[in-house]
Amino acid sequence: MKKRRKMITELIRTEGEISIMQLREHFPDVSEMTLRRDLEYLDQNGQIVRIHGGAKSIEAIVGLTEELYSKRLLHNVEQKSFIAEKALTLLEPNTSVFIDSGTTTTALARIMPDSNLRIFTSGLTCALELARLKESTIELVGGELNKISLSTFGSHAMRQLENVNFDIAFLGVTGFTMKAGFTTGLFDDCELKRAAMKRAAKVVLLMDSSKIGRVKTYTFASLDDIDAVIVDDDIDQELVEEIKEKEVEVI
Repeated sequence: MKKRRKMITELIRTEGEISIMQLREHFPDVSEMTLRRDLEYLDQNGQIVRIHGGAKSIEAIVGLTEELYSKRLLHNVEQKSFIAEKALTLLEPNTSVFIDSGTTTTALARIMPDSNLRIFTSGLTCALELARLKESTIELVGGELNKISLSTFGSHAMRQLENVNFDIAFLGVTGFTMKAGFTTGLFDDCELKRAAMKRAAKVVLLMDSSKIGRVKTYTFASLDDIDAVIVDDDIDQELVEEIKEKEVEVI
């Protein structure tokens, strides 16, 4: 069994990704159930990553994550920096702050002042940017790692937020329309955003104009759920007025 699992690990590492059907071809004398148990064991021990119908190598997953994040990081850089600067004007001393994961929120974390703040974040890139602060207390929300969004999620993360009160929460957005509201493509991301919103006295969304008109799978908020949205100068003014009519501040 150990020899077979070692061979499976090396095979997946060589191929990058492999399906159950391909594994059966390589191990014709082993049942599909046994091969699935092998993949489950290797995944739990951090040697491979199980996916629907097969598995990927750790190297393939990491490479994909870096590529996807790099593309997002380089998209609309000026607008994200502009939005981050605006967000700073809402900060008050001696308050608790939640910073969501994402590239725009990372831009905010990068310029956060070193003052007496208690900052919570679910974003790994945000935490790295905040690590330079000496006066602020930084808490990384624990949980499982989402390798695509580079954020934490899961029941542990949700429980950690249950008894925390935020003075202000800064959340990222993947898509927005007046009909669908504010959306994200990840269910776990949606759930964590909602949990943070429930615990925040003020909810602020950071949204560059490229997100407008896009609809992702999960709606995490409507205009009725938030207090303010920070945008760049490319946003359509008619849309700004529509948002304001819902008594949401547009900054």
